[in-house]
Amino acid sequence: MDAFQRELNALMVETYRSILKVEEGMLRQQSQMDLSIGEMHMIEAIAKEKEKGRTITDIAQDQSLSLPTVTVAINKLARKGYVEKIRDDKDGRVVYVRCTRQGQRADTAHRFFHRQMLLDMTQDLSQAERDALLSGAKKLNRYFKAVEAQLSEKERRP
Repeated sequence: MDAFQRELNALMVETYRSILKVEEGMLRQQSQMDLSIGEMHMIEAIAKEKEKGRTITDIAQDQSLSLPTVTVAINKLARKGYVEKIRDDKDGRVVYVRCTRQGQRADTAHRFFHRQMLLDMTQDLSQAERDALLSGAKKLNRYFKAVEAQLSEKERRP
């Protein structure tokens, strides 16, 4: 690893940890909610469909998690009062999950945090810096998506 790669690696690791800590801390301060960041991201996935709700399968695919993992998380969020489960009128086997009013407040606080973070982070950037940041973030995202797909493929193989 050359000096650039060492510095970039250290910066990425530190930034990743900081984002998680700050995001969780800000959510607790702003909303006094008893949620982990994983639970908050689960609520974010559920809140994408406000009226009808989302199935556990939809949520699992959105979060790249197994059905049992999502089921356990949903049950915990339901006990905490953030989500509710509703059976489909036509097919009782289908269960939709949607946010309660408390879950909607958590989602709003989470979206506000992200909006403020991005505004603060980008307000003093020139257009060239914005373009470079966006280009780098896209490349980083493509890399992680490709590795994630490779890992998923390996897990599916017998």
